[in-house]
Amino acid sequence: MSTNNLSRINDVLYEIHRDIAAKLSAKHLARVAAFSEQHFHRVFAAQVGESVHRYIARIRLEQAANQLMFDQSSKVIDIALKCGYKSLSTFTRTFKAHMGMSPGEWRKHHATSTKPDFMQVPEIADGFNRIAHTPLPRPAIIETNPKRVAYIRHQGYNRGIQQTWQTMLLWAYEHQFNGDNQFALLHSNPALIPLEHCRYVACIEIDKPLLKRSKVNSLIIPGGLHARFHLTGIYGEFIPYLSRIMTEWAPTSGFKLKTTPAWVEYKMNQFMDENGRFDVFLFLPVSFY
Repeated sequence: MSTNNLSRINDVLYEIHRDIAAKLSAKHLARVAAFSEQHFHRVFAAQVGESVHRYIARIRLEQAANQLMFDQSSKVIDIALKCGYKSLSTFTRTFKAHMGMSPGEWRKHHATSTKPDFMQVPEIADGFNRIAHTPLPRPAIIETNPKRVAYIRHQGYNRGIQQTWQTMLLWAYEHQFNGDNQFALLHSNPALIPLEHCRYVACIEIDKPLLKRSKVNSLIIPGGLHARFHLTGIYGEFIPYLSRIMTEWAPTSGFKLKTTPAWVEYKMNQFMDENGRFDVFLFLPVSFY
């Protein structure tokens, strides 16, 4: 696929994830990509591996399942509307068809579920066992400013992310950007989504818009109210820390998780450190209602 097509589809993915409750019609998204609607369907499926309608449906379902797990106080209808569904009946029917149980049953089932899929990966299971009884850090609740970043998307949470970072930093060097301010968008909750399907976005902060786009594109990380956690450790421990924060802290925090992605600011990047160490701030977008 041409880099021009890739850039346009990246714009569409940004538009989808910016607000999954918005009316995301194929006609609107085709305009975002500057394609005819028919050509847009072909290009999107070729790049992403599934149709745009299936992609949006899956993202909304994942977000709804995520919200049901960690927001025990909201009504099911409120979560459905927050994730882009127009009625409770449509949401319930869709959810049960894909998840094999009703939204209410899912909420009860995952409140007591203790073994996420990532425990099948030995080095992450080992990491979980090492930090299972470590007290979670107390988060700071802060307002953040929007950040302009250049980025490359990566499918899966695995050591292959190192190659994505190498490409990102080589691009920064060649285009005379400082690659020191490193971030990552975490579109998926690994307590819910198998690691091979998790969506990770490697980012570096930039101080001006990109004049030419390629495999590398730019976006704005939204500002707003966030819970900021300071985490340190080695590769294999980050996903368990994230999972514990989502399953232990989030449901009892008094906050509601927003549907925009969590993100990380790297002080030490486990994918680039020779010993796999990380020192990061994890930012969870939250609201009071």
